Amino acid sequence: MNEIRTLFENFWICKDTDKETYYKVKRDIHNFQKFVRDQLGWKLIHTENLLKLEKKPAHAEPFMGIGEFTEIRDYCILCVVLMYLEDKEEQEQFLLSELIDYVETQLKVYLPVDWTSFSQRKSLVRVLQYMERLQMLRVYEGKSEAFGAEEGQEVLYENTGYSKYFASSFPTDISSCESWEDFERTDFEEVEENRGSYRVNRVYRQLAVCPSMYWEGNEDADGYYVKNQRQWVARYLQENLGGRLEICKNTAFLTLDASDTYGTVHPRDAMLPELVLLVTAKIQDWLSEGRLKKQENECILMKMEEFSVLLEECRREGEKGWSKEYREMEEEKILENVLEYMKNWLMIRIKGEAITVFPAVGRMAGIYPQDFKGGMEE
Repeated sequence: MNEIRTLFENFWICKDTDKETYYKVKRDIHNFQKFVRDQLGWKLIHTENLLKLEKKPAHAEPFMGIGEFTEIRDYCILCVVLMYLEDKEEQEQFLLSELIDYVETQLKVYLPVDWTSFSQRKSLVRVLQYMERLQMLRVYEGKSEAFGAEEGQEVLYENTGYSKYFASSFPTDISSCESWEDFERTDFEEVEENRGSYRVNRVYRQLAVCPSMYWEGNEDADGYYVKNQRQWVARYLQENLGGRLEICKNTAFLTLDASDTYGTVHPRDAMLPELVLLVTAKIQDWLSEGRLKKQENECILMKMEEFSVLLEECRREGEKGWSKEYREMEEEKILENVLEYMKNWLMIRIKGEAITVFPAVGRMAGIYPQDFKGGMEE
């Protein structure tokens, strides 16, 4: 398999910290460059020190974002720190106190800034540690986390110069964008002469980076393209990423063999994915029993209360197979974890107290063996 997968799995590859991988991917660029440009419509940044594939998605999905961040404030601080580093030379050093003053000056117009607040200091620490992990900052003296424990702690940093490649560039003015929907429209603006290429890019991006691609009906242009060009879509995906294209009535998937996977996969050997397999099996059972009904668009509508009852039924039938953590966990927390996992894997969509179950739920199921069930009855 070529090295495009390495670029998919990493935000970027820095030569000074991983020279072997850098050159390994660099030597293979000619094999996947056309796929990246023509099918995905992505930009490949290639400098003497860094390789980065700008993985812009077709649509914003729940699982996207920076995993370490927990507050909107974290993203705001990140943007300001990136602004600060723009004025710094490569390998230039600076103090945390200087950076803090700059962040406070820039942010206070939009957000209240109070470094005596533990939660606000932790926001800054999360940003700094994230930037350290991506090697945009290098710590020379001190520790970033010390500021989270106590205001006034000093740290000496060095700017590596990589931060200037962090943000994506846009071909049009984005100053009027106020939501993620606005950014999607900017990225795939329906200009007549480019409409076909935009559609191709949307389809390949969705299949390449998301668990599934779903469309409402036969009039959907992206769904029509997948079904009409399935032979070519399957070929290009297989040649560049591996796996096989599977198309159902309203859904398409890029499925990888268990022996040839990359990135985060589902299912995997962990309690939460296994629990979700039990939930999807129960949804399938309820559907066959008539307790749930499939809509014309292949989706199932459920109320939150109904889903909670279904999960509790799974718990009663198989709790002895769960890990100690989940056996002792509160029902509300289990429900929260399951819903979050299924939402991130595009199995469900939640709006208020309503849950839309997507066709992807029908593809996998998990059951305990008969002897295990017998053991529970004892």
